[in-house]
Amino acid sequence: MIEFAALLDALVYTTSRNRKLQLIADYLRRTPDPDRGWALAGLTGALDFPAVKSATVRKLMEQRIDPVLWTLSRDFVGDTAETASLLWPEPAPPPDGDVTPPPGLSEVVVLLGTMSRADVARRLPQLLDRLDASGRFALIKLATGGMRIGVSARLAKMAFAQAFAVELEQVEEYWHGIAPPYAELFAWAAEGAAPPDLAGRALFRPFMLAHPLEAGTLDLADYAAEWKWDGIRVQLVHAGGETRLFSRGGEDIGHSFPELTGALAIPAVLDGELLVRGAHQGGTSGGAASFNALQQRLGRKSVSKRMLADYAAFVRLYDALIVDGEDLREHPWHHRRARLERLLARLPPSHFDLSQLVEARDFDHLAEIRAGARDEAIEGLMLKRRDSPYVAGRKVGLWYKWKRDPLLVDCVLMYAQRGSGKRSSFYSDYTFGCWAGEPDANGLGGAELLPVGKAYSGFTDEELKRIDRHVRQNTVNRFGPVRETNRSLVFEVAFDSVHRSKRHKSGLAMRFPRIHRIRWDKPAHEADRIESLFALIRD
Repeated sequence: MIEFAALLDALVYTTSRNRKLQLIADYLRRTPDPDRGWALAGLTGALDFPAVKSATVRKLMEQRIDPVLWTLSRDFVGDTAETASLLWPEPAPPPDGDVTPPPGLSEVVVLLGTMSRADVARRLPQLLDRLDASGRFALIKLATGGMRIGVSARLAKMAFAQAFAVELEQVEEYWHGIAPPYAELFAWAAEGAAPPDLAGRALFRPFMLAHPLEAGTLDLADYAAEWKWDGIRVQLVHAGGETRLFSRGGEDIGHSFPELTGALAIPAVLDGELLVRGAHQGGTSGGAASFNALQQRLGRKSVSKRMLADYAAFVRLYDALIVDGEDLREHPWHHRRARLERLLARLPPSHFDLSQLVEARDFDHLAEIRAGARDEAIEGLMLKRRDSPYVAGRKVGLWYKWKRDPLLVDCVLMYAQRGSGKRSSFYSDYTFGCWAGEPDANGLGGAELLPVGKAYSGFTDEELKRIDRHVRQNTVNRFGPVRETNRSLVFEVAFDSVHRSKRHKSGLAMRFPRIHRIRWDKPAHEADRIESLFALIRD
């Protein structure tokens, strides 16, 4: 545990991406099994200890130190694990002087995994008492599952590939078929053993992704165009008599869409967009409801018959990775497309259709077609090189996404919350609103400000510092880590679409809001009215 704690400390205080890769790679090379496997699982979020939650840690701290001191300290630091690790009372030395040594990482994982909600209040402090501040920080991060140390699962896998000089694509391929502590994976990469045998398993394959098309033109003789539908990218896999539905991040979401896992009986791996039947996107010919309709199905552990009928899900197919046991990923796109078109006849039309190609005379004509995407409530276009293989990740020059231009609206900052990780000392997460009515010139009366969205991106580090100063200087109320500000700062907010929502006071919710520009020059009373947002709803 000491070595893992030292790794986390180093990662927390390192901003360099290359340095983070090197730190993780060095740790994986010098650390024996199974500790390095458990460490990798912790860094990638692959461990789950249901008995230990952040609330558990907070309750333990309130029992051991002054609750007001704890609350103030937590609000100031902005991170539960860091605050608790520093304030945890040091245990009294045992009368016989026989000090229990710090636990190893494997011991910690085993103990956390056997804790129940009934005994966690007794057993977790026993572990914390055996550790110093760095060890306690690492333990709490591991137990609660929220690392937030500037290391993504992708970065950790890249470090693994770097440590043992293997291809990242191979690591991604094997990853989802092996459980922590990844003994088979380390045996292959570090010791030269045969690759893991994953034959006959319904496994996730890493998605091929697209680069944004920022400028310039493409030759349509080399690139095919498809509509970019507003659902969620999924992968449907049938192997070994089992069908699984994976999200882009490799999460199995089949329990929320049982009708789809029962609809594929052909040995295949298919790439597509998960949608709900409707006439919002592309009209009746488009056949897809809004993303807001799809959200009614996402994350549900069980689905009622009513839900299945009212929000009937289907997959709009983009690509075929494997068909009838044949791996097609090395074949060019046009070959895979032809196989997919033939395969469609073997699939139930109630649950599958094919993403249609967009025909255009030239790139200028395609740009005209794209300009109408918003009227059809479609996200934009995908441009795929006709001879491109299906490769994991983003490869320059193969696939491009050409999204429609975002919508823009001027909103007023209402609340700000501390960020996490390297942003824990800044107010970086913002809630903003539009006016319901006509405010007076001072923005103090005449109208209510209704929250319409939240954002934590779209600004530079220097702009963040300036906004943080504004928040601190213009606070009118505090709610734990959240500050309410006076109605004085305007954000120009970019978003993809807006939908009606019963969950929000304003009656609407933005899709992918982000800060487009900070309008230091604009008086708050000149920000947009809520009616302007309602006028943009296309549901």
